[in-house]
Amino acid sequence: MRLRLLLLALGTFAVGTDSMVMAGILGLISRDLGVSVPTAGQLVTVFALSYGLLAPVLATVTARWPRRRLLLTALAFFTAANALSALAPTYPLLLATRVLAAAGAALYTPTANAVATSLVPPERRGRALATVLGGMTVATALGVPLGTWIGRADWRLTMWLVVVLGAAALAGQALLLRDLPTGLPTTGSATTPPGLRERLAPLRDRRVLGAAATTFLFFLAFNSVYIYIATAVHPATGGEAGRLSLVMLVMGVASVAGSWLGGRAVDHWGVRKVMLIGSAIPALAFVALPWLGRTMPGALLYALVVPVAGWAVAVALPHRLASIDPPNAPLLISINSSSLYLGMAAGGGAGSVSVALLGDRWFPLTSALLALLATATVLATTRTPREPSPPTPAAAPTEVTVPSR
Repeated sequence: MRLRLLLLALGTFAVGTDSMVMAGILGLISRDLGVSVPTAGQLVTVFALSYGLLAPVLATVTARWPRRRLLLTALAFFTAANALSALAPTYPLLLATRVLAAAGAALYTPTANAVATSLVPPERRGRALATVLGGMTVATALGVPLGTWIGRADWRLTMWLVVVLGAAALAGQALLLRDLPTGLPTTGSATTPPGLRERLAPLRDRRVLGAAATTFLFFLAFNSVYIYIATAVHPATGGEAGRLSLVMLVMGVASVAGSWLGGRAVDHWGVRKVMLIGSAIPALAFVALPWLGRTMPGALLYALVVPVAGWAVAVALPHRLASIDPPNAPLLISINSSSLYLGMAAGGGAGSVSVALLGDRWFPLTSALLALLATATVLATTRTPREPSPPTPAAAPTEVTVPSR
């Protein structure tokens, strides 16, 4: 059973590496294909936007497919698309291959999560999900810095790394992942997959809409800087791939720590407090980044603080949505995932505009404003738990004087 979960996690590791490693090789892509760095950043935007829009559509279209077939098809499509990315001779063709890779990723990740919960008894589902989603977190700690280092001379080598990871996951699952339960969701008394309208119906709930808006704004703020982190810390790294890889490595390790600490912080302090603190700290860091990015110690301090706070919030966000309507938690979490990737997509565009308008040094200030807006949204859409009112003391009995006879 553990081996099956690790094979699923290898697939999410490949997807996570692919979706986040672009931040470390944008400069190489821009020089090789003759485009500006902000234009190269739209590769991240297109991938995230395609993922966010295609995830619910593909889940609906393929709802009746056997899960093993879904996993293998998604990984094969994802791996082939990344091979095309490595071979793309022009920027428009590379952009098109990122849409194809996003389609494979959008089909694989939700399916892997569903399979993980079906492989274990109910009391172990949380740990099973943590194992599979851990592949995404480990991708930020190992896959991204490794891909950045491998691609320091040729960004296409980074794409081939993703191809190898995807092919390894595909081969392992084809050989060892058999006899999976179908697990179709139930609607009423019939066993039928939910349609696209049903998947989006929870958005009519103001609480769900507020939570989805918070997720979108937070990842918009975070990725407006993350995608262009090489530009923000260029004075510290001097453009050296080794120094940039170190910054990315620290960010990855801090992400793992933030995810681990975030779950415990939510249990101890509650979702609202974690979201408020976790969105306010990055806002301050974004304001300080124009100065922190001038030196290597400052860049490493930023790389340590922001991912810890950011990934703690990333744990709190789906927890908040799932708690609104626990029976529909899978649908609500899929909405959170789409909001997350749409925020990443918008972050690429917002960061590009910020770099163009404010310059290489001051563009993180836009993210500071967006992070403050996310904090304000949390304040407006959540309520502080009220303490139970103390019981009203009973009125003292009135002394009645009975006249003596």
